[in-house]
Order: sequence, then structure tokens, then C-alpha cells
Amino acid sequence: MDDEKLLQNCITRILAWYPGVRRALPWRESPTPYRVWISEIMLQQTRIEAVIPYYARFLAELPDVAALAAVEEDRLLKLWEGLGYYSRARNLKKAALRVMDAYGGELPRTAAELKTLPGIGDYTAGAIASIAWGEPEPAVDGNVLRVLSRLLALDADVMQGKTRSAMTDLLRGAYPAGDAALLTEGLMELGETICIPNGAPECSACPLAPLCRAHAAGEEERYPVKAAPKPRRIEARTVLLLRCGERWAIRRREEKGLLAGLWEFPNVEGTLTEARAREAAEAMGGEVLSCATCGEAKHIFTHVEWHMTGYRIALSREIEGLVWRTAAEIRGAYSIPTALKAYQKLID
Repeated sequence: MDDEKLLQNCITRILAWYPGVRRALPWRESPTPYRVWISEIMLQQTRIEAVIPYYARFLAELPDVAALAAVEEDRLLKLWEGLGYYSRARNLKKAALRVMDAYGGELPRTAAELKTLPGIGDYTAGAIASIAWGEPEPAVDGNVLRVLSRLLALDADVMQGKTRSAMTDLLRGAYPAGDAALLTEGLMELGETICIPNGAPECSACPLAPLCRAHAAGEEERYPVKAAPKPRRIEARTVLLLRCGERWAIRRREEKGLLAGLWEFPNVEGTLTEARAREAAEAMGGEVLSCATCGEAKHIFTHVEWHMTGYRIALSREIEGLVWRTAAEIRGAYSIPTALKAYQKLID
């Protein structure tokens, strides 16, 4: 059976299977273009279980494009705090402003137009167009690539753009015009619950098992094929929890680069001794009363690891150029990245 015929047969099976197993996820209830968009951006690099409370809080405060376009950036980042990859939140606001200006506050209907908006690529455009508008446009992410690579016993590296493009084109040619939303969600469900990553797929419950080439060969875990990732770079940093009276020092990171524009506790490169940490605080303009270690922490980003050492440092006066707030104010209004949460827990 050729790939096109195999895919058509599988689509028929998915459309029959999915309505009976469909999970009641909040973004599936009343899937407006806005709700689909917000959920898909949040779900990038984030587990469904973690997204659900963030999604509810976000929609309660920013229920539509107009509210998202109008929100202050610091408030937006606070709503996003804990989800990581903060450029996603900034792109949401940029896109909302564009939608208000160019489309009267309503997201465009076609995938091609959606992809002109900041932060919306092929996958997200396909998800919005198919789920919200019913357009026969595929949404191919890691879950869908895994399903297709096992189904077709695909030996091409799924991390390469040309592989994703080829699978998207193959799927687009088979997409059913009347059931686009069902197929998009069905493929997602299959990849999230049955044809899973990092473990043996649940082939006994899979509607595609009788047609799956990898399953027929007993080689499900051979797929998808991926090139070995490059090792992450390790960076040592020393975090300075500077306190004067009841207030702690924070500062905003630069607008470009890792964690761009977020608030942080002052930190410097390298692993400093207590004496060197004192010197670092003094170099910022502080007069040190006391300095004590407050432990080590590690945070893993996509391409880099931070290995951190922290010090609590009491100062006799506030240092100019830093922002000084109480612990309650910092927790309530400022978005501190997850990388530094271990140290935020230590301020009081």
C-alpha cells in the first residue's frame, strides 16, 4: 500500500476513534480562534497538566484580542510567569496589536495570513485554521511527526525542516474538508496519549496499529529518527540576594538574549567565594554588613545549563540603579524567571 492510500485509511480510522476518547480539555470547549491560539502557544514546550491553570487565569483576565493588545507588558509577563519561553508572551501581544490594527480584532481565517503574525508558525497557523475555522490545513508538531514516522516507518530525521515540510504536504493532500478540526485534534490525541514519546507506545489501544508499518515490524521504538542533540553549554553564575532593611534588589535583564526583559536578582558570571561575593556587591556600590551562602541551584534551558551559587547579603544602604521592593511586592507584581525561583523562595 502506498503512503497516500495508507494515510487515507488511517484518517478514516482516526475520525471514527477520536470522538469516543476525546478528553474534556478547557480549550476544546467553545474553540474560538482566540482560545485555540492562546492554548497552542501555551502548550509549546509545556505539559498539558501544567498549562490548564495558566490558561484559565489568562483567559479570565484577558478574554479576547482587545484585552491582550491593551495589557501592560509587566502584567502580561506576570500572568505568564512559570511557563517559560517568555518571547511567546511578548509575541502574543505583538500579534494582538497587529490583529486589532489590520483585522478589526478578529484573527484571520487562512493559515497563510495567520503566519504573518508574530509568533505564529506553520504548526500554530494550521491548528487555528483547522480547529477554529474548519480549514483543511494540517498542524504538524512533534506528536504528529512521531505518529507519522511510526506509521510510515520513516527513516528521515524528523528534526530536519525538509522532513517536517514533506510530512505536512503529504498530510495536507489527504485532509478532509468537513472534518478538519476532528482530524487535527485526533492526531494530537493519538500522539499525546497513545503514540507517546519517551516510552513504549500503547499499540494495543491504537486505532492505527493494524496499518502501522513500525508496529508490523516490531520496531515502534526505533522511530522517530532523530539526530543526536548537541550537548548543552554549562554556565556558572553567582546570585546575589541583596537586602537593605525590608527591601530586596532586583533588576531588569537586557531586552535581547536569554530571558530578555525579565526581572532578576543581581548575578554575575562565575562561582564566587564569600569574599568575592562581598567584593562584587561593593563593586555595585554597596556597603556590606553581612554575607552568607544560601545554597546552590541548577536550571536547564534548551541549549545551556546554569549552575548557580547564591549569597544573602545585607547592605547598609540601597544601591542606586537597582529596583528595591519587599518580598511580597516582588512576588505579587514582578515576573522572576523559573531559573531563579530557588532563590526567590529565600527572600522574606
